[in-house]
This record gives sequence, structure tokens and C-alpha cells, in this order.
Amino acid sequence: MKILYGVVGEGMGHAVRSRVVIEHLLRRGHEVEIMASGRAANFLASRFEGVRRIHGFHIVYEENRMKLAATIGSNLVAGAGGIPENVSAYFELIRQFAPDAVFSDFEGWAYVYAKAHRLPVFSIDNIQIINRCRHPREVIAGHEIDFRLSRAFTRSKLPFCDHYVITTFFYPEVRKPRTTLVPPILRPEILAAQPSRGDHLLVYQTAEGNTGLARTLAATGMECRIYGMRRGIEEEQVEGNLRYRPFDEAGFIADLASARAVICGGGFTVLGEAVYLRKPTLSVPVQRHFEQVLNARWLERLGYGQYAESLADPAVLHCFLEAVPACEERLASYVQDGNERLYAVVDEQLGAL
Repeated sequence: MKILYGVVGEGMGHAVRSRVVIEHLLRRGHEVEIMASGRAANFLASRFEGVRRIHGFHIVYEENRMKLAATIGSNLVAGAGGIPENVSAYFELIRQFAPDAVFSDFEGWAYVYAKAHRLPVFSIDNIQIINRCRHPREVIAGHEIDFRLSRAFTRSKLPFCDHYVITTFFYPEVRKPRTTLVPPILRPEILAAQPSRGDHLLVYQTAEGNTGLARTLAATGMECRIYGMRRGIEEEQVEGNLRYRPFDEAGFIADLASARAVICGGGFTVLGEAVYLRKPTLSVPVQRHFEQVLNARWLERLGYGQYAESLADPAVLHCFLEAVPACEERLASYVQDGNERLYAVVDEQLGAL
């Protein structure tokens, strides 16, 4: 079967999990054409041939906060031109490929092509959980406006797909048909990792603006292996108990698997990997980024970690460190069958065509 696979480039999580799904499709003998934007296009092009780059949705941040108006405006302006400049010419290339079905990880152009040509289209991402599930009031408390805005945007992004596969480590009630929840989609390197209980904190921080975080981490006295706070460094920089490391996938996974605990944002991929490896996690979402807030609130609700609006107050980190043993107890019962549930759902949906 010929499959067009669209991947949005905002955040690397979309690309990381799409790689897993695409590899499964290829193992099953399907022919896959990949359409991606942003960093996702670069990541996937390093692993698959013929990746097509096109404009995709992106978010504007300032001081660890999502700027809603700037995000909407920037996407409208950039989307007017698109990449490549002549989107219709790119669609002609897809027409020559003649796909039988379309998969989309929150990517709009592949979805538009599917609807324009009356092709079956399947959504695989984590974001649709905002719209297609019911969430307890206490999970969205204080963020009701952002929740409604995010739900409206998510609902409009990829409406009327043939099926929605949602990857998640929490399981709210599904409120819409044609929806299946599956455990976090994990890259092979995470599945192969052997978790151990070390003495260091793994800190993954990519959003700018947390200037006081280093002081807070230094005050713990614990070894902190930090990724993302010093972009562009090519070798480790050590300052007391703080070890700033250049990003290296193998090194990052090793540090994650052996960490005592994790401090990160609210992005789903790292949270899902930390839960799988049973690592207590302190999640500090980007402000007004409701999907990240939702992930962090559910993490805390399940007892797998804690949610914090910021780390400006050192007491927040101290409280989390005291709670680590309790989080370890809750995480001890977490299990998933690798990616097998995902593979079964994908094969079932394609088999029904």
C-alpha cells in the first residue's frame, strides 16, 4: 500500500514518534512518502530517503511563555507563501505518487491533500487528547480559557479523520468515536535502555528565559546533568555540581536511564520516556501552552511527579526532591508492551481499507 505521511515540525516529539510508525509501515512492506516541516524534516531526512519539506505550524515563545497572538500571526504570514513556494506543484508530486492512504502527526498539508482527493486519513499524535477526551475539572482548573482555546484549535486542525490514534501515559475518558488511546510511542533506543537508580538529576530545558534555574539547581548540591540551557556548546562545561552537556542522543538517553529524577518542560515525548523508565519528574510547562500544562497536571495527578509553574522559588525543587521516593513507588507499577499496541491499531486500520 502507498502511504503519504505528514509530520509537523514544531517540537521534535512529532518526528521521533513518526520515525517509529514509519519504520513499522516499511517493515510491513508499505511504500511511504514523507512530508514534513521544520526540524522534523531534517531529522527524518537523516533516516529516510525522499523526505519532502513544506511549511508547517510553529509556536512563538518569549520568557518561557507562549505568545498566542504572535503565534497566530506568524503562522498566517508564513503559511501564505508556504515551502515550497508553489504548494500546488508539490501536490502534483504527491499525485504522481498516488497514495492509497494518509497519516498525519498534526500536519495540515497531508491532511488537506487526503480530503481533497477523498483518501482515508489517520491521525497519530498526542495533542488530540485535548479535544477527544474528557478531563477532570481539577486538571484544567486555572487554565479554563487556554483549555477552551486549545480545544477549539485542535478540533479545527484535523477534523473528520477516519481514526484518531492518541499516544499517552494517562487515560481520561474518551468522548468521541473513532478514537484509540495507546501507550507512549517509544524510539528503539529508549526500549533498549536499562534503567538504574543513580544520584544525578537529568535536566532538559530548551525554552529560554529561566535565568534563575542554574542557581536553584546549584543549591541542591546534587550533580545535575543539564541539556539545552547552553545551546551550541560542543563539549561539556562543568561549574561546581552543574554539568552542561552538548546534546548527544546516546548520552542523553544514558543520563535519563540512570537519573535519580528528571526536571523538564511539559513536552510529551520526554515525559512519556521518563514514565516508561520510571523516573520521578518535575514538569515546568511553557506558560499558556495548554497541552504541556495538561501533561504536567496528569503527571502529578497520577503520582508520577509534580507540576510547577516555575522554579523561581527554590522551595519548589526542594519539595519535589522530598517527594521522589513516593513517586518511585507509584511508578513501580507502570508497565507497557513497548509499541505493540500501536502496531496492532495501525495494522487493523489499514487492514480494514
